[in-house]
Amino acid sequence: MTIIDNAQAGHVGSLGTPRLLAGVDQLGHVDAAHHRALHGDPALRSRKWLIEATRDVNLLGRGGAAFPVATKLEAIPTGSRAAILVNGSEGEPASRKDRTLMTAVPHLVIDGALVVAYALETQVITIAVHDPWSYESLLRATRERPDAGRISIVRTRDGFVGGEVRAVINGLNSGVARPGGRRVLPHTHGISGRPTFASNIETFAQIALLAGMGVADYARTGTPMEPGTSLITLSGDVVRPGVIEVPNGTPLELLLPGQADAPVLIGGYHGTWTRTAHDLPLTRSTLRAAGAPLGAGVVARPFPGTCVLPEIAGVSRWLANESEGQCGPCFFGLPALADDMQAFADGTASESQAVRRMKQIRGRGACAHPDGAVQFMSSAIVAFIDDIEIHRRHGTCGRPPSTVLPLPRSAR
Repeated sequence: MTIIDNAQAGHVGSLGTPRLLAGVDQLGHVDAAHHRALHGDPALRSRKWLIEATRDVNLLGRGGAAFPVATKLEAIPTGSRAAILVNGSEGEPASRKDRTLMTAVPHLVIDGALVVAYALETQVITIAVHDPWSYESLLRATRERPDAGRISIVRTRDGFVGGEVRAVINGLNSGVARPGGRRVLPHTHGISGRPTFASNIETFAQIALLAGMGVADYARTGTPMEPGTSLITLSGDVVRPGVIEVPNGTPLELLLPGQADAPVLIGGYHGTWTRTAHDLPLTRSTLRAAGAPLGAGVVARPFPGTCVLPEIAGVSRWLANESEGQCGPCFFGLPALADDMQAFADGTASESQAVRRMKQIRGRGACAHPDGAVQFMSSAIVAFIDDIEIHRRHGTCGRPPSTVLPLPRSAR
């Protein structure tokens, strides 16, 4: 395993030969000249080629939904009306993977945007990013190359829900970064009302690799069902905290040495707590089938001998505060659930009350935020049921609180 350092991401490394992170171990930041030496010029491909290639390698979006890229490409008409949105608004506090790409290999991200724009025959490319270091890195990268003049890099609002793609589009269109409802899809109504191909940073970097390598070489690593690699943000009791590039299909036990049944958070703060992660391979399809989708690419495991309930309560409160307050499940439901999670930590909770509230919230929000927050909380109740019982009996377990789930300073 190669381990390097990155100022914004902490430790950065790879299992096997790096692809997305090629050159970062020697350079830290890969500038235009070194990028060209590693990857050559962007491999501009036809729409037909790109759709078939992304389908052949089963390329799934590297954001939370893992939507098939080929299906998304097929939904966008070609021509000047189409738009490209590279969503760099990484609002997930536990994830650093997209910011690592933007600060360490920005030219790979730009290549991916140019490949998609060529395939869809459009000149309209927007990269939306809220992180100041990522913004400066991308801006500097566009100035290093003559083919990036059509790209607009736009600073967006910081925030968890504000980084959701429909919220980003609404922010670009109206200045109000708020999700517009589950049925408002970018491919029908995106930037300035245009049909928009929108995905996150890692997706575009993967597209650049696929276009440059071709299907056969791209598929030489990973699994037959999910070729290629993925970026994962590891934290807590793991092989090495930070961002790591791994071949798809890597056994999670390689990243989680030691106790096999320890609780692990998969997917981030809209993710799932599980005690069976040790036995699973890291593929999106397998993790989804196991009820723990990879989501934002986060794998976090608390340290042994710590109490996670106060930290879960803190994240739950933060999720409630991040709500846009535009529907009842967010405005009323999430704060009430955050109270329940704090009560679990205090040893005064009613499990039946919390479960009843969760059932009332699921599937009823104006966006996916309530469902994601409920998934985090409900899976925590199952994973930490023994700890909850100890707190109920004694008021505390006597262990020091866990500190592996990062939150903005103001939320602590």
